[in-house]
Amino acid sequence: MVNKAVKQNSKARTIGFKTGERNIFFHILTACNLSCKHCYINPNQHGNNSLNKETIFRWLDLFIDDHKKSNLILLGGEPTLHPDLAEVIAYSKKKGFAVTVDSNGYLHHNLLERTSPDQLDYLSFSLDGPNAEINDAIRGDNVFSTCTENIRKAVARGFNVSLIYTVSGWNIDYLKDMMPLLQELKVKRFFIQVIGLRGESAKVEDDGFQVTKERWLEVVPLVAEQAAEVGIHVTFPKVFLEEEETFECAANVAENYFIFPNGRVYQCPLCEDHPIHSFEIVDNQLQSCNGLRETNFFNLEIAEGCVMNKLLQPENISYKNGKVENRISCCMLKQEII
Repeated sequence: MVNKAVKQNSKARTIGFKTGERNIFFHILTACNLSCKHCYINPNQHGNNSLNKETIFRWLDLFIDDHKKSNLILLGGEPTLHPDLAEVIAYSKKKGFAVTVDSNGYLHHNLLERTSPDQLDYLSFSLDGPNAEINDAIRGDNVFSTCTENIRKAVARGFNVSLIYTVSGWNIDYLKDMMPLLQELKVKRFFIQVIGLRGESAKVEDDGFQVTKERWLEVVPLVAEQAAEVGIHVTFPKVFLEEEETFECAANVAENYFIFPNGRVYQCPLCEDHPIHSFEIVDNQLQSCNGLRETNFFNLEIAEGCVMNKLLQPENISYKNGKVENRISCCMLKQEII
């Protein structure tokens, strides 16, 4: 069954890391109106404050590079809880960023009325099920109805809408049922994510919420191809490397910055639960951190593939007769079908 899934996914291509590619993931606050089962925000490590707009502007300026295209993803918590988000979007666009906002769907402070499609490249929503029964069991009561209603409003106003679905043992069986909903909502991009062992997910004792390699390859690539066949741009993580594929760490090639309101700046999202960040913003200046940091590990080569995964999420790796069965790719490595 696994081989069949891989074969049927022949249209997918791996998006290799490009030198000079820049992605800035900016958590402007950590507060949220929901309590999702798989939330990765850890206030003890990320802070619990909300940055004022003047600070956000100064911090954004630290990551401007006029010679490179920079993708800016504004995150939380729930970023639309920030009363000045529309001004942040306008400032970011003026500074040359390609801007995406990742929202849980509630769109606080009348965001749709305060920004416009020419200011915001993509408005991304999160749903984890094709209906309220599945989604709301993970994300909270009435989330499905609120999110889908606001997606329709955003599309009607001309915004480019994308949708994120975080795959876990709780909802992988319903991923295939997302196709009619995606078409009805006129979603342009579909991001299929894999659940990580961070934040709330790291506390879950239910063994069934993590997805096996076999189940992932059986379901995800096929659904991705089905979505692409109806005109949706689909992206999903590579996760597992084939025997002939070479491991490559995004931190050694591209530029990825994960900024939190307490000033920590990481290069690897797997490290975000630990005080091993590469940089820190102090007095509105970006500074390299001393001591043992995530950067000390990026150049290491191991049989398991990703060093950080081996150190922080060893449960994802299996062995047979002392040899690694499943090499893990860099978590930033994606596949896409257009």
